Amino acid sequence: MLSPWIRHRLVTEPEVAAAVLARHSPAACAKFVQEVCWRTYWIGWLEQHPGAWARYREGLDRLLERLDRDAALAERYRAAVEGRTGIACFDAWAAALVETGYLHNHARMWTASIWIFTLGLPWELGADWFLRHLADGDPASNTLSWRWVGGLQTRGKHYLARAANIAEYTGGRFDPRGELVEQAAPLPADAPFVREALLAPARPLQQVRSGLLVTLDDLHPESACASPSSRSSPSEAWASCAVLDASEVASPLPAGAVAAGFRAAALEDAALRQSALTQDAVARVDAASVVDWARARSLRQVVVSHGRVGTTRALLGSIGPALDAHGIALVQWQRRWDAVAWPHAARGFFAFRDHIGALVGEGEAMNRSA
Repeated sequence: MLSPWIRHRLVTEPEVAAAVLARHSPAACAKFVQEVCWRTYWIGWLEQHPGAWARYREGLDRLLERLDRDAALAERYRAAVEGRTGIACFDAWAAALVETGYLHNHARMWTASIWIFTLGLPWELGADWFLRHLADGDPASNTLSWRWVGGLQTRGKHYLARAANIAEYTGGRFDPRGELVEQAAPLPADAPFVREALLAPARPLQQVRSGLLVTLDDLHPESACASPSSRSSPSEAWASCAVLDASEVASPLPAGAVAAGFRAAALEDAALRQSALTQDAVARVDAASVVDWARARSLRQVVVSHGRVGTTRALLGSIGPALDAHGIALVQWQRRWDAVAWPHAARGFFAFRDHIGALVGEGEAMNRSA
């Protein structure tokens, strides 16, 4: 249940790793730490293969248009997201997703597999459904996990939900024998993605009037990069601070109430913590009002955490030129955790796993320095 907080970095990965290692041996908590690092891996992979996100969104847009003209597909889709398929376990998980904003990892895998292979629905529609309702919905983890279940992410491997497995791990609560497609080929392979170089982090300009902007990808302003201001008082570290509300642009469809409520509360919490970093009132901005905020406070640069592939990078891609037109720099800083981890995420997770020990050791040092 830490996942929504880690996804938005209300707590950071180094904090989690350090807290666990303070109480358990590295061997005892290795699996837990690996699970924390899976999110880092997915993000790092997508950073180097941004075409996967672009292709997913293009496919989603086409499918949403198709729903308007294909009544049969639209009804099958509605039955699935409303929990009316007649498959008791799937329907229960569909209801839990909407009501709680959460599903256990096993339930996510089973639900995605049934969606793709038993119900025969397009994976992009399912990925969008999850992303809109999960409180920990993350463009990288969500998109690439759905691709993995379908057999697109790791060639020759896909995940088929099996009734016996569901019965065993739900303690007999569900036993969908005879209801699931348990033998199926992976989805047809798509074209490989071009690997792109990781974006180099920028350094904030020194001794200029600066504002700190936080996004839903990183709501931990107190451990953000040091202010380039010469002031020493924490309450004057930044000329101004703002939170960027991008909670409604992850999907063309509305977000679920639980996920939207969590993100709204997270933004409010981050704003309260930002207030200790500036004497100015913390602003709430959207992409259209960032320039007005920066100009009203005579900022020369806006410092923001690295815009991850997905919603945030697209937003910063539009904000940057708008600020530049007024002589205001947009500077994207990067956490050391990401800088150390992402270069190792270009291939499969097992290659990445070999570097987790060094990453966690680096993370402990990061946490102590913070």
